[in-house]
Amino acid sequence: MIRVLRAASWVVFLAGLAVLTVAVVIPRVAGATPYTILTGSMQPHMPPGTLVVTRPVDPEDITIGSVVTYQLESGEAAVVTHRVIGIGVDGAGKPVFRTQGDANDVADALPVRAEQIRGERWYAVPYVGRLGTLVGQDLRRMLVPLVGIALLGYAAVRLIGESRHARRRPRRSGGAHVAAPR
Repeated sequence: MIRVLRAASWVVFLAGLAVLTVAVVIPRVAGATPYTILTGSMQPHMPPGTLVVTRPVDPEDITIGSVVTYQLESGEAAVVTHRVIGIGVDGAGKPVFRTQGDANDVADALPVRAEQIRGERWYAVPYVGRLGTLVGQDLRRMLVPLVGIALLGYAAVRLIGESRHARRRPRRSGGAHVAAPR
C-alpha cells in the first residue's frame, strides 16, 4: 500500500511539474505568452479552457490558415485567438488580416492590422487554461512562484527521505543469511 501511495505521489508531482513547465516555464524562456481560450469560437480544435501559447511573429510570416492572437483594439488588453482566412493591404500599403473563429459561420467584422497581432499559435494544451481562469491575475502572479517553490521543496524532501530510508535498510548478500551466535 505504501508503494502505491509513493507511486501516486510521484505521478501527481510529475503531472504538476509537467503542467507548470508547459504553462509557465517554456513560454517564459521562449519569449512566448500563454492565453486561455474562453469561448467556443475555436472549437473543436481549441475548446474553452484550452491553454494557447503564442510566439511573436513577423506579420510577413503570417499565412492563410495561421492561428493568431490579436488585440481587439490597439493598445487594449482584450485579445482574441482566431484563424487567418484572408490577407490584404490597407490604403497605406500595410498588411491587414481577415480572421474567423473555426466554429463561427462568418468572418470577424473588422480586419486586423499588423500592430494588433500579439503572436501566432505555437502550441495549445486542452483543459490546462481552466486552471488559470480559476485564479485571478493578481493572485496568479503570486501563486505561480509559490507553487513552483513548493513543488521543488516537496521533491527535495522526498529525495532526502528516500536516501535516509535507503541508508537504514540492511544490505542483503546474494547468498544465504547466516545468523551470528549469541
